[in-house]
Parts: sequence; C-alpha cells; structure tokens
Amino acid sequence: MPQNGGGMSNINQPSGWRKATAGLAVAEQHAQAGERAAVPKTQAFVAVKRVGAHLGLKAGDMLVLDTLGAFTQAQDWEEGQRPIVWASNSYLMEQTGFSLSALKRHSRRLAEIGVIAFKDSPNGKRWGHRDADGRIIEAYGFDLSPLSARAEEFEQLHAELQAERELCQRLKRQITVARRMIRARIEAALSDALRGPWTQLSSLFEDLLDRLPRRNTASETLARLLEWFRELQERVEVTYLKAFRADDVVENTAKSTEQVSEKTQEVDPREVITEPHILITNQLNPVTCNRSETEQAAAVVPNAPPEETVDRELEDWVVETRKKRGAALDLPTVMQACPEFASWARNMGGYLKDWGDLHRVVGQLRPMIGVSEHAWNLAQDRLGPQIATAALVLTFDKHCAGEVASPGGYLRGMVEKAGAGELHLERSFYGRLSGQAA
Repeated sequence: MPQNGGGMSNINQPSGWRKATAGLAVAEQHAQAGERAAVPKTQAFVAVKRVGAHLGLKAGDMLVLDTLGAFTQAQDWEEGQRPIVWASNSYLMEQTGFSLSALKRHSRRLAEIGVIAFKDSPNGKRWGHRDADGRIIEAYGFDLSPLSARAEEFEQLHAELQAERELCQRLKRQITVARRMIRARIEAALSDALRGPWTQLSSLFEDLLDRLPRRNTASETLARLLEWFRELQERVEVTYLKAFRADDVVENTAKSTEQVSEKTQEVDPREVITEPHILITNQLNPVTCNRSETEQAAAVVPNAPPEETVDRELEDWVVETRKKRGAALDLPTVMQACPEFASWARNMGGYLKDWGDLHRVVGQLRPMIGVSEHAWNLAQDRLGPQIATAALVLTFDKHCAGEVASPGGYLRGMVEKAGAGELHLERSFYGRLSGQAA
C-alpha cells in the first residue's frame, strides 16, 4: 500500500535535474552505511538540525526534510531497515507550499549535501509497500538512511562548533578587557599631560579597533587580534609607568623644595606669629590637608567616606571576620588569589600597604571593567566599603580572566546574595588559590 499522500510519481525519473554527480554517489554510500546502523529518528534529526546551517542547508531544505521525516515510522530506523518515503509530488507541494521546481531544488540540495539519497525504481516511479507489522518490504523514493549513517559525525561536528563558539566568546571578552585597559591608560595619560608618544599609541590603537571583525570570525583570527592588543597594552603600560614615575619624581622634588622653604620661614626670627600655637605631642607626623585636597581624594572613589574612616572600618572588618570565621581574608591572600587585579593595582597605586590603599585603587580601576558608579555605590551601601572592595577585586579578576562577561551584573549578583545571607567571599578567594595550586 502506498504511504499517506502516496501514489506514483516520476520525480525520481532521471532527467536534467538528476544528472549523476559525485555528491549523489556519496549520498548513496551513506545510505548503504545507514542501513547497517540503528539510530532513532529523533536522534538523527536533532543531530542534523544542530549543524544544518554549517552544512549549508537552507530553511526550505529543512522544511522538506521535516516533511519527509513525518512519513517514517520507528521501525524504519532499525538496523537492516531503510526509512524510504514515497509520498507524491502533489502531497509534498501541498504540505510545504513549494512549487514543483522549488521542491526539486530543495531535494537536490539535501542529496548533494549527503543528508538524503534517491532510490530509483526501474521505471523512475516512487512507490512502496509495508507488511502486516508495518515494516517496509519494498520501496523507492527519498531515502533518509544517510541521517542514520552520519548522526555520530553530526554530533561530533556540533561539539566542535560549540567549543569553537565558546572559545570565540572567551577571546572576544579578553579583547574587550584589553581594549578598555588600553583606552583607560591612554586617556589617563592625556588627562594628566604625561610625556610620551601618546599620539602614535592612540593611532595604533585605532588601527587595531578598525581590524575588529564586524561578523562572526574564526578563533584563529580572534587569537591573533588578542595577541596584537596585548602587545599594545604592554607597550602602553610600560610607557605610562615610565612617564608616571618621571612625573612623580619632578613633583616630589618640587614638594621637597617647597617644604624646605616653609621650614626656613618657620625658623625665621623676623617672622611674627599672630595665631595661637598648639603643641601636639601624641603624633609623630601630623598630616593636615585643606578642603580642596579632601575633595580631590574623595573624587578618586565617588561618595567614599573619609580615608581614615575607611581604613579603620576595613581593619575592623578584618578583625571581626577573624572572630566570626576563624580564617579571615588578609591583603596578601586577596592579591595572591587575584593575580590579574594585583598586577593592575600595583601598577596603578604602587605598593599597597593596607586595605585603605586597596579601597582607593579599586575605585580607580572600577571604570576600566565597565562597572557603573551607581553599581559601585550601591555595593558599598549594601555591603559596606570593606566587603564591597573585596567583591570588586574578585569581579575585576574574573572579568580579566574571561570568566565573567558582565562585571556590573556579577557585582549586583553578589549584592543580592549578601542580602539573602548567601555570600561567602572567603570561599571564592581560597577556591581560586586552590585552583592555582592545582
């Protein structure tokens, strides 16, 4: 009996559109191999759909393939069987909405790519019969056996494509980090009027930006771009630090000269002191600052509390954490667990002697990874400046390592966990240390 929508048709009859080609010959070889395989229909169709676009299949091709697959039964995909479909042209045209020429075109592409094969009858007609158990006795038409033969191949191809896609995403994130770091350094150098070839470096940076692909590209190309960006980043870093240190030497020399002048003025017996003198004996080196200096320091970390308060709160946090958990986070542990952050922090702020230094540097590095001022202030408000500092250190390092795509979202997630009592930063830091040791 013919299948549903069956009937004889001469679409398989050899003609101009069915000239023998190497692709059709290979499809027949796949069909023969498929007869010896036992792959369920669902597995075969899922496998081909996952890689269909990579194989060159169009949406119309997949529609025809789905329509053909609907005519097959479970036993057709067992070992020793061939899932052959002999539905008529008119029925296939009705189901797909294609014209006869479009139906031929899509069928031919499916066969050329090796997804189906054509099994022709002696007279070129499509027909078939099943026995009482529903097994195909004899049939001629569209043979879907190549799907069984190539299911494992398609699954392996999908795994490779998935790995390539994940690698490309990781490389893109790393390129983004390098781009932000380079831009931040150049803008900081120009803003501070540091000496150096910043025009040339900016030109090189713009040239690399122009090389970024506008469409999906292979991981080899992205890896090469990442190498170029990192080379430029290293060059920018060296130039920046050299200029920064030179500028710092000049500034310190000027300050020393000014201090000597002030001390000379203080001991000048001709100078009349009209204001009351208060002797302070409980401070070795009292530090005073005017209002503008306080405002400049606060500008480094938006809406941050005074420096002495931050230092005291951070130190208190360390002591309190030791009491609560017995294994508190100390500064060396944080820096060792987050090497990417540590490198940037030391370049930016030099030697970090305490948590107060770390808090200030974190505030400076925050914009480089795209964490908004609002998200940073929210984290400080909800977590306190000390825990927020540790959280942003971890976020920065994970983003640089390509583990976090959205630093702002990751930081907000930690704030939410803290609200639910589920934030355990020390586990994350010690976990990273354990991973380094492994």
